[in-house]
Amino acid sequence: MGVTKTEIFSEEQNKLAVLLKAIAHPARIAILQEIINTKSCICGDLVSELGLAQATISQHLKELKNAGLIQGTIEGVSVCYCINPENWKQLEQALGDFFSSYKRSNSTCC
Repeated sequence: MGVTKTEIFSEEQNKLAVLLKAIAHPARIAILQEIINTKSCICGDLVSELGLAQATISQHLKELKNAGLIQGTIEGVSVCYCINPENWKQLEQALGDFFSSYKRSNSTCC
């Protein structure tokens, strides 16, 4: 397997790619939606809500946390997760900038 050449891309491009990779799975999108809809931290409710195995959910939570989209706190024997507001705002801004950079023209290209 080849080495990726992330150093040839800007910091913003690399950061956006990491965040998008983290949400590029339907289970992770479902987890984020559940956290957002709950409007509070989630502590172990995801298994019953999503119907996935605890190990599967734990792995997806780990990916989301490693990307910085969620944050967790330990409360007793459970870990509670919520959206990381700073990184969520950065993702929102980066996606907004990315999508708004395309300006539709009247040309007949493609």
